[in-house]
Amino acid sequence: MQGMTTSFTVRKSNLGDLAAVDGLLSASYPVLLAADYPPSVIVTAVPLISRANPALLSSGSYFVVEDGDGSIIGAGGWTEAAPPGGRRRPGIGHIRHVVTDHRQVRRGVGRALMEHVIADAENFGITQLECFSTLTAERFYEAFGFRTIRPITLSLRAGIEFQSIYMVRESR
Repeated sequence: MQGMTTSFTVRKSNLGDLAAVDGLLSASYPVLLAADYPPSVIVTAVPLISRANPALLSSGSYFVVEDGDGSIIGAGGWTEAAPPGGRRRPGIGHIRHVVTDHRQVRRGVGRALMEHVIADAENFGITQLECFSTLTAERFYEAFGFRTIRPITLSLRAGIEFQSIYMVRESR
């Protein structure tokens, strides 16, 4: 198919990636989430979750996926601290802000990214990963050994709520 990526690389993100990751999140989240969230959520909540976090980009545990021409087609990572800015617990990490370009789904981008993220976290000594999944991504995370714990509602700002799923993965 014309325009499809056939090769890509995963690398650590940096602050120079801010505009590209911001663009990726704001272009892809509305498209990817549209089947599972009502238009009111897409209009109110998605703009709030579609912003790249500079601290995350420079954390050393957030990654981008680049296609052959250097375009960023995926991003995601993990942190020790629970989002947003929560406490740290020994051996527990938190999946953060994962996205694949909506034009590149089912091409292995998300798989390559998550395999890299999980390996990086485990190499750091993380034995359990927690995730606040979108409704859309639940099956994606299940494919990597995450299990659903319960539905949760995230309060984003000024009464805007976002339905999510709390998931956990134990190291194998």
